[in-house]
Parts: sequence; C-alpha cells; structure tokens
Amino acid sequence: MRRLRTVTTFAFCLALLMAPRMATTDLVADLSNHLVSITTGFTGADILLFGATEGEGDVVVVVRGPNATKVVRRKGRVGGIWINTAEVTFTDVPSFYAVASSRPIEQFVSDSVGARHEIGIEQVRLTASDVAPAEDLSEFREGFIRNMQRSDLYTRETAQIAFLGNRLFRTDIYFPDNAPTGIYTVAVYLLRDGEVTSAEITPLVVSKVGFSARIFDFAHRHAMAYGVLAILFAVVAGWIASAVFRKE
Repeated sequence: MRRLRTVTTFAFCLALLMAPRMATTDLVADLSNHLVSITTGFTGADILLFGATEGEGDVVVVVRGPNATKVVRRKGRVGGIWINTAEVTFTDVPSFYAVASSRPIEQFVSDSVGARHEIGIEQVRLTASDVAPAEDLSEFREGFIRNMQRSDLYTRETAQIAFLGNRLFRTDIYFPDNAPTGIYTVAVYLLRDGEVTSAEITPLVVSKVGFSARIFDFAHRHAMAYGVLAILFAVVAGWIASAVFRKE
C-alpha cells in the first residue's frame, strides 16, 4: 500500500511538472538532483531520472562522464620477466559511461543509430593518439573497456527503465565511490521505428565537498607541501604507535 501511494504521488507530481513542456515536445526528462556530493565516507549514490513521452516509443538514457586521457598497456614476457611491451593512449574518452533502456538495445537500436549517438559500450568512440595495427588497436580497445568495467566506471549491463503506465518512466543512475569529479551529460533519447525522434540532454555535476574537498584542492595546488606533510604525518603516527606499544 505504501509503495502504491509513493508511485501515485510520483506520477501526479511528474504530470504537473511536465504538462506545460509536453505541449511543445514529445519527450521531457529531468533528474531528482543535479549534484552528486562526494564527502568523507562517500560510498556511492543513486540519482533518479524521470520523464514522460507523448505517445509510444522506446527510451534510452546515456550517461557520460568528463572526457579524459587513458593509457592502456600490454605486458609481455622478456627474458623471463613480465614487463610492459606496448601501450596505446586513448584521448577524449568518457571517464564514466552508463546506459539504461526500456528494453534490450539490440532489439530496436541499429548499428548506425547506435554509432551516431554512442548508444552501447561497443559504440563508444575511442580515439587513439598512437599509430597501431587494426588488430592491435582492437585488442587495446577491449582492454580499455575491460579495465573501466572492472573499476565500475563503465556499466557491465544495461539498466532497466521502468514505465508507469504508457507515458511516465523512471530509472536510477548509480555513481560509484570512485566516480570522477566534473560535469557529466545525461542524454535521454526517444526512438520510434528505430530512429531517434526526440532527445533531452541535461548536465550533472559530481563534486567533492567539505573537508575532503579542501584536502583534495590543497594536494593539487601544493603537491610538494602536501607530500612533505603526508610524510611527517606518517612519521609522527608511527612514533606515537611505537610509544604506545612500548608502554604496554
């Protein structure tokens, strides 16, 4: 009963919010919060995305983190020792990537549409700054995606978008505790007959706040001083621990 009241309230508020905009577009969407605050002890956060469509269609959500440069290395055995034998640098790649869909993407998104809008991990454009054979580049690409998935920065599976009736929809976007800071883009696409007919793009900010933010800022602005203080802190902590054990 409580769940039913929650859903009903959500649907009513969403209808009031979306009604004026639905007069000019067949897709509207928004986030419950446009800021993910990383504080001390942050363990991850869910952000609710909600929206409505005018008429039938499939909905896809693509979340991209700020672009970054990533290096992927390949190890090889040389003289009995495992060392880095090759590397590829990918530039301007999303530091975070997540997808949600109203049904399996392969059922309604063609390769051309997916490539155009980068819908699906296999469609993420990875630009290599190094010249490498095509087969090697493919191997490094797979390695990059594997590394990002292992770090929970690229989703392993497509999240589910739930429809409440024929028009209202919602999904939760999860940001792990190691989510990069910066400005994210949340793109919502409405597809009909395999083609994108409407899109909504909204920003979201992931930012460190509070004491952890001040430490982070100091470490980046004064790297040498931060390093010295970290060493001094470690020495003092070790001395205190040693003194306590001696007393015991």
